[in-house]
Amino acid sequence: MEPRRGRSAPQALCLTSLSHLRDAHLRRVLELAGFTPRLGLPRSGDAVSVWGHRPTAKRGEALSWRFDAPLFRMEDAFLRSLLPAKAKARHPAKPVGLILDKTGLYYDASGPSDLEQILTNDPLDHSNDLTRAKAGIALLRDAHLTKYTGFLPETPVPDPGYVLVIDQSRGDASVGLGGANASHFAEMLTEAQLDHPTARIVIKGHPEARLGLRPGYFSHDNETDRISYFDGAASPWQLLDGAIAVYVVTSQLGFEAILAGHRPQVFGKPFYAGWGLSEDRFPVLGRRGRNLTRNQLFIGAMLKYPIWYDPFRDKLGEFEDAAHALAAETRAWRQDHGGHVATGIRLWKRGALARFQRHGALQFEDNPSKAVALAAKTQRPLMVWAGRETDQIRAADLPVYRVEDGFLRSRGLGASLVPPLSLVWDNKGIYYDPARPSQIEDAITQASRLPVETLRRAAHLRERITELAISKYNLKTGPVQFDLPEDKQIILVPGQVEDDASILRGAGTIRTNAALLSAARAAYPDAFILYKPHPDVEAGLRQGGVADPVDADLVVENADAIQLIGRADRVVTMTSLLGFEALLRGVQVTTHGTPFYAGWGLTHDMALHEGAKARRIARPGLDALIYGALITYPRYFDPVTGRACPVEVVLDRLSQDGPTGQRVGHKLLAKAQGALASYAWIWR
Repeated sequence: MEPRRGRSAPQALCLTSLSHLRDAHLRRVLELAGFTPRLGLPRSGDAVSVWGHRPTAKRGEALSWRFDAPLFRMEDAFLRSLLPAKAKARHPAKPVGLILDKTGLYYDASGPSDLEQILTNDPLDHSNDLTRAKAGIALLRDAHLTKYTGFLPETPVPDPGYVLVIDQSRGDASVGLGGANASHFAEMLTEAQLDHPTARIVIKGHPEARLGLRPGYFSHDNETDRISYFDGAASPWQLLDGAIAVYVVTSQLGFEAILAGHRPQVFGKPFYAGWGLSEDRFPVLGRRGRNLTRNQLFIGAMLKYPIWYDPFRDKLGEFEDAAHALAAETRAWRQDHGGHVATGIRLWKRGALARFQRHGALQFEDNPSKAVALAAKTQRPLMVWAGRETDQIRAADLPVYRVEDGFLRSRGLGASLVPPLSLVWDNKGIYYDPARPSQIEDAITQASRLPVETLRRAAHLRERITELAISKYNLKTGPVQFDLPEDKQIILVPGQVEDDASILRGAGTIRTNAALLSAARAAYPDAFILYKPHPDVEAGLRQGGVADPVDADLVVENADAIQLIGRADRVVTMTSLLGFEALLRGVQVTTHGTPFYAGWGLTHDMALHEGAKARRIARPGLDALIYGALITYPRYFDPVTGRACPVEVVLDRLSQDGPTGQRVGHKLLAKAQGALASYAWIWR
């Protein structure tokens, strides 16, 4: 019987472990897969489930045989979580995927499995699946994803040119059921030395051995003048990149070695052996006689075999949903698990920042001198709101993260104390300061080299943003109801907050809204110019008003910026994010400053900063710009689940009338702030 997704009449699934029934996450995934989990004896039409080949599985196997009930074996998918289930973590690890195999199990070579049947019988040649496979492999590599992702990609690995020998947890079921034992590991190490008599041998320890959960088959006792034992919490992708050959028994890392372009030497019978992608030192069962490509192997093992769970929409999803969710949580953990010392953070923002950083301690210290001293004492990076970085912080010999709102921020203004759903953490500079490098420049440059399969995610993101009319603040107003001349070019000039850091750092010689309007009129004397004041200025919260906007044909107040972009032929701006939002929608943009989206060949730049001009030499397409600016650079927070999330989830939240994260106290303070706008310098 197949798992049935969303059936109106679920099939009862008898669990043989009370802990499985108590596991709300597991129970929910099974329910979504079309089952009703329960304890007890199976009745007619019921199925029985067990966890892999654990000793407790004997009970379920006996029940299945006695009552002639189908047996499903459960296991974690090949992407699981930050840390193993047994690891002590601040937030317990919940798997993003589940394997539910009715035939056998992927690591049991003594009989067929659903995966083996997929790899044997499925054509695995659908063009969409092949495209997804290419993008999926690139995602695993770029985000350094594997079964357990709780490691730092920057952790040093041995110098390239070694033979990589993969250890496993001693007694793991995948070893014995993969036709191997301790002697196979010993033979593997010997053969690696004989095959490569002059090369260095690096043994990679298993994460469970490093965490003290279970020993492996190797240890530091195996080290010699040629052999080193490496148990650092490093990226397996980095290790694979530095290897000249890979030796493995049944480890999942052998699968990832194939995805990385290796042809591993295999001393067991794992699921990835026997398909023409590995050198199999022991005969693999005759059931596997088909030659596959690595993309086809990926389709079977990652797209078709597991059940993937989407925690943000509480539904079964695709591989991409699970991978993006795990990547977002992993990125947050990698950045935050060591904690930070934060300074320059306004009181109302601290709760939102703490929710973003749930994987590590966050200590607030208002005094910059004390913050620097505390960070040095605790060996934690400094975190500072970007506009409040002091000379003392710049001079500190410490890692510094500059924090600022992201580009898909909220439903409501920051000046109204609506907390952000996206933030940026930049340890090089900040996106609005072109005088120094920033991580957004790195992200856009790297995105310019991404394959088209990967950039499809950005193309879909662009299409959804356009379709949903999403912007930074998503201030919903009525429809734009005025006529525009059909025989004139329509120029939209967005006003900005004139004392905003993006103007102070990023503008050219034109630094006021009045001057920008004059420049637009001079450049386009016959055009019809629309001027839209900034929402914070309209609300009386920030400076930037134009007393007499004589160069504008029409001043549009309290209007939806996205609707205005849709009416415009060109946007003329200093550094406004509205210029980026116009690019997303195919509208031409002229800049009189150096916003993050300028200098890449996509805008008409009138005052580009010389330093930025020298650095921004890549020529990304629009989707590469979007990938760097909206996918790679910011971090996102889901107010519904309270977790780090992918950008697509934030799009869902911004398009729905759900929680914004704003608290009652914030709303009252925002009203008071509006009433006392002329005294805003007191709290700003």
